[in-house]
Amino acid sequence: MAPRALWKGQLRLSLVSIPVEIFSATKSGARVSFRQIHKPSGKRIRYEKSVPGIGPVKTEDIVKGYEVDDDEYILLDPDEIDAIKLETKKTFELVQFVDACEISPLYFDKPYYITASDDLAQDAYRVVRDALRQAGMVGLGQVTMRGKEYLAAVKPCGDGLLMETLHYEDELREADAIFTDIEDDTSDKDLLEVATSLIDRKSAPFDAGAYHDKYAEAMQALLDAKIKNKKTPRVRADDDESAGGDNVVDLMSALKQSLKDADGKKRKRPSKKAS
Repeated sequence: MAPRALWKGQLRLSLVSIPVEIFSATKSGARVSFRQIHKPSGKRIRYEKSVPGIGPVKTEDIVKGYEVDDDEYILLDPDEIDAIKLETKKTFELVQFVDACEISPLYFDKPYYITASDDLAQDAYRVVRDALRQAGMVGLGQVTMRGKEYLAAVKPCGDGLLMETLHYEDELREADAIFTDIEDDTSDKDLLEVATSLIDRKSAPFDAGAYHDKYAEAMQALLDAKIKNKKTPRVRADDDESAGGDNVVDLMSALKQSLKDADGKKRKRPSKKAS
């Protein structure tokens, strides 16, 4: 299945605008995931939004609360939050260029691929890619995705361009407070020499393929073995299975309330006047 673009718009460099698409460079489904099962009944654990003493609540009755003191919150309606949400801008402008080494690794967050949207855009796309590569620079700009504005760096990556979102300065912790207990003293000369020699012996070009998630591989091997073993305990938890017990009562109450609300709105709706 082809990946879906997270953003479509224009990559702008001064007066040059290039139609591009942005894709995530990482796969969320690469790791093993589990569902929680109630062992005695074999049914899936389900979660519902509820209030103590009230029970399940309707989604439209839920608002966001910002804690200003112990157990004291100011409430924000969804409309208030939507009003200040940044619209997804269709332009990602490179406004500054810096040497890649100037950006501390602490700032880098998530990688994305940028591709040209069509064949006509490829010439300009390649020019930007090759210019960045030749200059040894990284382009900086801000891009709006999913209602949030990100600081991002763009650099060549193989035949294309890689975009990496960056943390803003106020999102990073100061290191001094963390390293305060480490004494500012020189290392033992002999020990330093041995450590340096060890680093030299183990130095080699980076090869990501040489490293594997041993835990994930062991977990997958365990799962494969249990799947093949006919004695492995199994349950069938159908998606359309009723939750049972109190949950059925709660669900029925919620459905009945929804019907009442819908009927009430129908009765209150004014009839259309003939024109």
